[in-house]
Amino acid sequence: MSSKVVAVIEPILASMGAGPDPSCWVVWGDDPAARYVILVPTDAGLLQVHVRVLVPQEGPRASGKLVRWNRVQVGELAMEVAGGHRLISFQVENHVLRGTDEDADTIAAFGLMLFAAIDGRAYRPAATPDERERAPGGPPPASEQAVDDLPRLPPPPGG
Repeated sequence: MSSKVVAVIEPILASMGAGPDPSCWVVWGDDPAARYVILVPTDAGLLQVHVRVLVPQEGPRASGKLVRWNRVQVGELAMEVAGGHRLISFQVENHVLRGTDEDADTIAAFGLMLFAAIDGRAYRPAATPDERERAPGGPPPASEQAVDDLPRLPPPPGG
């Protein structure tokens, strides 16, 4: 983003409760050189900043609206794994976010952050499988677990 675009976005972010350098998601539309939407979670709700870059004789233009958390519309966070690749889809305020692999992980984290904000709880990122294995006091890697150490289901009643 050019400095002219940032100059029209920053006053909206500051006025509507976003902190400095907030976590956000940029929804690049059909023509990202001309317009896009920035989604910013704030304490009060989801801030949507609609940016138009190519406004003739005026320069960039931005408008913002703050949607309270109880009014934010989200869909399900859906992931599919095929051929070693992760595919994700998530809808928020009529914007569909799609991605694969590393982008899928980023979209999943953003979706979980929004779910936590809507529920009124703090967002705590989940540890990756590698982080869980390396954590002190964490379970040993599966290859080092003895068969007797694995959790087992209780026997069925009367069995």
